[in-house]
Amino acid sequence: MVAIGFRLWRSGSPSSNAFSFLPTIPQILKYTETGLLSLTVCQYPSGIMRCCKCINGKRASKELTEKPKFILSVLLLWNFGLLIVDHIHFQYNGFLFGLMLLSIARLFQKRHMEGAFLFATLLHFKHIYLYVAPAYGVYLLRSYCFISSKPDGSVQWNSFSFVRVFSLGLIVFLVSALSLGPFLALNQLPQLFSRLFPFKRGLCHAYWAPNFWAVYNALDKVLSIIGLELNLLNPNKIPKASMTSGLVQQFQHTVLPSVTPLATLICTLIAMLPSIFCLWFKPQGPRGFLRCLILCALSSFMFGWHVHEKAILLAVLPMSLLSVEKAGDASIFLILTTTGHYSLFPLLFTAPELPIKILLMVLFTIYSVYSLKTLFRKEKALLNWTETLYLLGLVPLEVCCEFLFPFTSWKLRYPFIPLLMTSGYCAVGITYAWFRLYCSVLIGPFIGKTKKH
Repeated sequence: MVAIGFRLWRSGSPSSNAFSFLPTIPQILKYTETGLLSLTVCQYPSGIMRCCKCINGKRASKELTEKPKFILSVLLLWNFGLLIVDHIHFQYNGFLFGLMLLSIARLFQKRHMEGAFLFATLLHFKHIYLYVAPAYGVYLLRSYCFISSKPDGSVQWNSFSFVRVFSLGLIVFLVSALSLGPFLALNQLPQLFSRLFPFKRGLCHAYWAPNFWAVYNALDKVLSIIGLELNLLNPNKIPKASMTSGLVQQFQHTVLPSVTPLATLICTLIAMLPSIFCLWFKPQGPRGFLRCLILCALSSFMFGWHVHEKAILLAVLPMSLLSVEKAGDASIFLILTTTGHYSLFPLLFTAPELPIKILLMVLFTIYSVYSLKTLFRKEKALLNWTETLYLLGLVPLEVCCEFLFPFTSWKLRYPFIPLLMTSGYCAVGITYAWFRLYCSVLIGPFIGKTKKH
């Protein structure tokens, strides 16, 4: 398909040789990058535009740069994490996040069928969006398949619509059939799923995502070092496959119990359940769905198997929508975004990339803090002194990891220390943001739905 598409894109007459039109690897890369960039340019701004129409504009100022919609558009268009992941550490997340934002906007507009279709399509483009699938499934079942609710917000069971359930199921089935049908016809589904869910790659990515398992791995590594120094561990019995080797592989923990894929699945589901229950039993409308979506993304990021660092963007980008409506959400956004973005630094590890990533993150962080403080200037400070000190602690951490550690004698013996420090420090901030967002969901009031759609 790439070869045929490239042939049409190059617009040349086919040669007599049947294989002469096949492109070289550099040409394929150029064609792919051009196509993905075009999709991103078309799709991502479209999703942002639709979401900007859904936010609360009561705080609208006379100044354009102080309007919530303008701030949101800048936070999404100029997102530091998406910028470096898509255009430096090349991926294809831009147009996918555009589809995600568009599906969220459609649910805000009560256009549930369109939102379901867009998310089903998104899920078959990239299976990482399984992280937020529970939020979509429960919200559509609760808000679309049940036509009305009781005045206290509880489910009115006799309002269940089988027609709507069938419609949603038909959409999911048709999208899945179109996507997976060719693999099923060729008997390649087992091979496909083995590629999509490679459990043999190990608990953590080559660069540790700043989640619970990063802290777990760090604790195991510290305990193993102490054990070796105190002669409490036998060096010959230390597992050869190391979590700090930078390789994608399975490994065994040295001191703490090793973690299995099933254990991470159970932990993830347990972490998601409170937000799912709130979405069902204490409905808060589309914004309640958005909070549940973010919590599902963060729960999967915190406890999932082989989580990639860029998965934090699944929470950061939707959180931008909430940040321009409430001061409490803006505070959570600043902590989550700053620590989540800094955790992406190990993806850009060459010397020429160092000033680029630092400059881009500083500019985005300054704008985020300034714009949101201006938007909520009549309310209390967005960050207390403890949170401010924590975020400022990223500066000495970066100096230590990039400028001091390479000149120490520990570089050869303990090369994993900068990664361990970065993952561990950022895990604290992301966990704190996750906990604060959970508190806002659990103690927030419900919005009853009494009218039929």
